[in-house]
Amino acid sequence: MSIDFHYAWKQLITNWPLFWYGIKMTIAFALVGTLVGLALGLVIGAIRCLPLDPLDKPVTRFFKQLGRLITSFYVWVFRGTPMMVQAVFLYYLLKPVFHWSTMVAGFVIISINTAAYMAEIIRSGIQSVDVGQTEAAKAIGMTNFQTMMSIIFPQAIKNTFPSLGNQLIVNIKDSCMLNAISVVELFFQAQSVAGSNMRYIEVYFDTAILYLILTTLATLLLNFTEKKINKTTRATIKDFSA
Repeated sequence: MSIDFHYAWKQLITNWPLFWYGIKMTIAFALVGTLVGLALGLVIGAIRCLPLDPLDKPVTRFFKQLGRLITSFYVWVFRGTPMMVQAVFLYYLLKPVFHWSTMVAGFVIISINTAAYMAEIIRSGIQSVDVGQTEAAKAIGMTNFQTMMSIIFPQAIKNTFPSLGNQLIVNIKDSCMLNAISVVELFFQAQSVAGSNMRYIEVYFDTAILYLILTTLATLLLNFTEKKINKTTRATIKDFSA
């Protein structure tokens, strides 16, 4: 069976309001999931990289190990299971508690799923920063928090920016998995259009092209941003001794 390109174009134009709404929701899920996932990933990644200092008090050492254990389990579970399964399981499990809508659940699920991947990316970025920089920061009186926020995190994010940006592209595509809990996004709208006229090939051809356009635009934007970041060579030194 061949594709009727004329009919595919006609379907795209006729149903554009539905497709456009799906595109906006797909972008919203991808952006929120990536940004919230990055924020959570920074915290989780930092906890996973907490050093066990021999001089730590027993209580401090216990909580550091507990934090690393919990975050490692979190990353293991959410990276090792499909987001579609996570969406269905968490939505129905927590619905009696939160009484949330599918849209709210979708934002939460894509964010916590992304956080697991972001945490590993951030962890690798933190470990790529020379340990000598941390030691030098401590030597001039910086606290662990100041060292992490002013020295480690900026370099870690810069070193891992391509991987962080790739998660945005992944989220644009993987947002369709939220269709399992009836979240209205691009793939959900495509299913509605295809089901109404029974022309699945043409409608899903349109959908594939729209996803390709979205991921291509995201790639161009990320490449432009990466070039801008790589051109930044100035460094600002703050006095933390005061």
